[in-house]
Amino acid sequence: MSSATVKQTQRSIGKKKKHLHQLYAPLLYGVTPFCPSLSHNRSCPSTSKGSISSETEQRDSRLPNTYIMLAKKLVTAQKRGETRALCLGLGMVACSMMMYFFIGITIVPFYTKSVWTTETICKVLKANIKDKTLCPNSESSEDEDIFHYPCLQVWVNLTASGQEVMLYHTEDTLERNPKCSYVPGNSENSKEVKARIETIANNLKKYQTFPCYYDPGGMQTNVILSRLYPPKGLLFTFLWPTLMFTGGCLIIVLVKISQYVSVLSARQ
Repeated sequence: MSSATVKQTQRSIGKKKKHLHQLYAPLLYGVTPFCPSLSHNRSCPSTSKGSISSETEQRDSRLPNTYIMLAKKLVTAQKRGETRALCLGLGMVACSMMMYFFIGITIVPFYTKSVWTTETICKVLKANIKDKTLCPNSESSEDEDIFHYPCLQVWVNLTASGQEVMLYHTEDTLERNPKCSYVPGNSENSKEVKARIETIANNLKKYQTFPCYYDPGGMQTNVILSRLYPPKGLLFTFLWPTLMFTGGCLIIVLVKISQYVSVLSARQ
């Protein structure tokens, strides 16, 4: 066999290898080519390149879809958090308004009705414990359920006017029993009540001078030792609903600002 024949044979074999490589190269990348003609004279290099590029584009297109799904999940979670925060703020505001209403119908009337508003100095003149008296809250009950307690009467000298007036514990004491300076709570143990009243009488005799409250308008000639709801106590009562109302309003404002910023960023 001549050298020319060998060279020609090698060329034909090389052409066939090149043709097979171009034909089956897309299969190596996982893409099935579409060739309109499978003749030995033509190949489908353009079809294989298009298949590879389309596969790459499909892979690249999956990444933006994943990011879009994550972004949607984040937006949904943010909206849920804003909704919960808004409900919390509205709930705090509603609770604070209910507390304001409750304080307004219970504590404020007692504070405004009290006429003992001016503080002065009282000096004890005498403190006597009289015979046992009936508890006013138990007058309508049966005899065995009636609560008796010693009646303590304390007379003091009012420094502001120099008058001799009777001292009461609080405003409620005058309403429950105007004859006694101190009215204990309902208790079955009379010994403890008697010991407590004797202790109060001894302390008043020991510390004869102490601050008390009187009526500057002169409607009540007696004085009281302490007010049920002083101004500081009333302010402290309004403190907690005020803090709750302020916190709820602050949460609502922050949620609205967050929603406004989200809308602006979405438009941009």
